[in-house]
Amino acid sequence: MALNKLKFNSLNVTPTAGKTVGFNSSANGLEATLNGGSMTFIKKLTASSSSTLSFVDGSSDVVLDNTYKEYLFMFKNIHPETNAKEFGFNLSTDSGSNYNVQKTTTSFDAYHAEAGNDAGLRYDGNNNDLANGTGFMYFNYDAGNENDANLNGYMHLFNPSSTTFAKHFTASVSWQYLNTYAIQAHIAGYGNTTSAIDAIQFKMESGNIDSGTITLYGIN
Repeated sequence: MALNKLKFNSLNVTPTAGKTVGFNSSANGLEATLNGGSMTFIKKLTASSSSTLSFVDGSSDVVLDNTYKEYLFMFKNIHPETNAKEFGFNLSTDSGSNYNVQKTTTSFDAYHAEAGNDAGLRYDGNNNDLANGTGFMYFNYDAGNENDANLNGYMHLFNPSSTTFAKHFTASVSWQYLNTYAIQAHIAGYGNTTSAIDAIQFKMESGNIDSGTITLYGIN
């Protein structure tokens, strides 16, 4: 059987913005007309000795409803005011009047000391696993507050406006433990409610968020 060689300019697989490549309805080729996913900026909050940072649907241009089935929160240079504190979140079903949704969660992390004398991988069964707990879920433990210390990462919240399913989330964060360790944690869980989630609040375990930003995007 003979092989046919395509001419270099006979196939264009470069999609336009917001599109992706796929087969068309005929038998002869591809087209760049399928809708691809996109990330839409919604709101950025900047901490300045802030006790809390809250995203409430319908308030201050925040969208947290059925407009998107997935929301992404980006944490950048979160600096704690107080040494050895945790950074976390809680969910609300009443526009932020109460942040007390029951949550079941799990977490594991990898750690490495600056001195190179201690490293490992472990399940975090003490700080970051809740069993239908209504308190804040913390991503990390004992974040340092030296001038160069900070926490960075992201959190995905899935279909928060559903009135059928629990509200799952996944997250990954990196921080400086007590200013002398690099730690990467992976966290997941769900808000155990079929009520729509319409607000989320972030804070430190105690003390303020000295500085840093949290940016919210909608994913489609």
